[in-house]
Amino acid sequence: MDTPIVVVDADKNQCEKLCALLRQENYRAIELHSLPNLKKILQETSCRVVIMDLDSLPVDNLFIKEFRRQNPGLPVMVLSSRSFHPELEQVMSKYICACLRKPPDPEELLYCIKSFCENEHDPSGAPKGEGTEYAK
Repeated sequence: MDTPIVVVDADKNQCEKLCALLRQENYRAIELHSLPNLKKILQETSCRVVIMDLDSLPVDNLFIKEFRRQNPGLPVMVLSSRSFHPELEQVMSKYICACLRKPPDPEELLYCIKSFCENEHDPSGAPKGEGTEYAK
């Protein structure tokens, strides 16, 4: 697949492992370690999915809302060791397509990725296929 999946994780080791898993399944993966790098790469290329590590990045409601406003058709998946994120209550169900517990179960992660890739969005943010439902 030519269009990459972007993995953003300040922990370089975790980022490498996740990207290796994606590459093993024939996905193109880009490793990033900061949010400013994410904004830069999205200006330069399109991608299928963005995976962010909530434990290592300064992500809040405002960041997610602004990110989705700028990238309305781009699915956002998050990873976390915590099961509850009160600081993201406003965006968790509306702007984040999936939240997986760390370390992610490879089968669950790949299921979500496959679903996102099969149901890619158009630039307006509307699903290309009817009845698209993301795992939450």
